[in-house]
Amino acid sequence: MIRAIALDDEILALRIIENYADKIENLTLEKVFNKQSDAQKHLNKFPVDLIFLDIEMPSKNGLDFYKNISQHTKVIFTTAYSEYAVDAFNVNAIDYLLKPFSFERFKAAVEKVKNNTENNDVKHLSIRADYKLHKINFNDILLIEGLDDYIQIHLKDFTKITARSSMKNILEKLSEKDFIRVHRSYIVPIQNIKTIVNRNIHIGDFIIPIGETYKDEVMRIVNR
Repeated sequence: MIRAIALDDEILALRIIENYADKIENLTLEKVFNKQSDAQKHLNKFPVDLIFLDIEMPSKNGLDFYKNISQHTKVIFTTAYSEYAVDAFNVNAIDYLLKPFSFERFKAAVEKVKNNTENNDVKHLSIRADYKLHKINFNDILLIEGLDDYIQIHLKDFTKITARSSMKNILEKLSEKDFIRVHRSYIVPIQNIKTIVNRNIHIGDFIIPIGETYKDEVMRIVNR
């Protein structure tokens, strides 16, 4: 089941999404919002799999709003403006729906989400670094550390791979069943979370702080 919300400053646009979503199996549109602040409060408490997101809104641009979402949430942009398409796919959008869009077009976008979710069963990460393509088994990853415009993948054999990527982009390539972001600078395999002391995760010689934004989701995963 795909859990979703929709954010658009136009009420009519939200009603159309509600109507379309109601016709699709395995898609639950949990809430709709016409204010970004309300959507952000909901996401802070109730992470979802997908957000249908407008781009041109009165306050923050929808692209900027999505970039600031802390958890691993897929996005389908719904907008009347074609000029943002390149920017949308640069943040790994699943699809880009130009208003007015048909039910069939909406359904096709949701199917892409389902296919993307199924691809999370892949058990390796492919990433280019040092002029080579590295294929890294998930089980070999100790943790991933963010360093400005780069990420550093620490492996269990004590080696590390440094690649140019954002934390958000690397998270998109990982299985959400196996990895969790615990801090703005750290992603860890869920199976490696063995000990938490004073809101710090101990993995090997690393002591990793749990960020305030991520603590509820971390504890939910640990306690399930």
